[in-house]
Amino acid sequence: MSLQSRAEMREAFERALRLADHDRLPLRVPHEVKPTQRLKSMHYHYRPEIFLQLHGSTDFQFPRERFELGPDEVCVIPAGVPHGERVQGEAGRPFRNLVVGFYNNTISLHFAYEASPQRPDIAEIEFFDAPNLDVFLMLTNSLAHMHAMQSPARNAVLKGLLLALLGLFRNIIETGGDHLNGDIGKVFQAKCLVREQYSNPELGVQQIAAALGCSRDYLSHLFHIETKERLTHYIQRIRIDGATLALETTALTVSEIAYASGYADPAYFGRVFKQHKGVTPQEFRAQLDAQRHRPESAPKTVYADRVDFSPGEPVARKAEATLPGVGARR
Repeated sequence: MSLQSRAEMREAFERALRLADHDRLPLRVPHEVKPTQRLKSMHYHYRPEIFLQLHGSTDFQFPRERFELGPDEVCVIPAGVPHGERVQGEAGRPFRNLVVGFYNNTISLHFAYEASPQRPDIAEIEFFDAPNLDVFLMLTNSLAHMHAMQSPARNAVLKGLLLALLGLFRNIIETGGDHLNGDIGKVFQAKCLVREQYSNPELGVQQIAAALGCSRDYLSHLFHIETKERLTHYIQRIRIDGATLALETTALTVSEIAYASGYADPAYFGRVFKQHKGVTPQEFRAQLDAQRHRPESAPKTVYADRVDFSPGEPVARKAEATLPGVGARR
């Protein structure tokens, strides 16, 4: 991505932050539907997507509704929600928006343009290493869930979540790791294809090599020389990393996660997962549940002369406990 485009991206997030801070950045979120439906003229992703409209408009179609996203509006599409997009420019300005995608430990930011009448495509894209991807996903998912709720503090929570998320995107443009972008040529392109298409069960070295216009043997050798890792192992590792994150952060079933990770056979997925993690997906999720319910092992409060494991109690209750006879009645 050129320096000019990166500067435009930075300015887009800065403008969005200013608008959000003054309650002038409308948020659009489609209604929750049965996820991962295969519908004609629509597609879905296993991670949420964020659209920041810059110029022109995007007409979104969903199973139960449709709406138009205009300039200085933001849309969050939850994971698994089928959608279609038709775009249009405005007087004197072509269509343009900024799209955020989430992959395994990676965030993609791309500008979209009108590639053919009403059809968007990627103009420029950049990937950013995001070892704290779970934070971005938590904020994005919380935005979508809170938008559907009717609670007293709904608007304040939405504003806070949106400001935090936009601020993190603004920061990652300046401070995001360049490890992925440091790869050059076909190795970079191969990694991008894997991270974008790892849910495709047909994805393999042969398909990637064909897309990059080279032979399978050449790409495998080049990838191994530059990364010290075999491309087949990289594909498998990215898939398992994605499955691990899904087990940790979603309520999808193991079979749904298997399909989302590019495995047509959930039983085979379970065997591969165990090879990488030492436990089956079901055991991994059970361990997570056990950890969440495990009693605290560290003290709640540390004093100069003692430690206290209790969560504390109201002062009034403490006073009652010191009164004669209190605690003796049943």
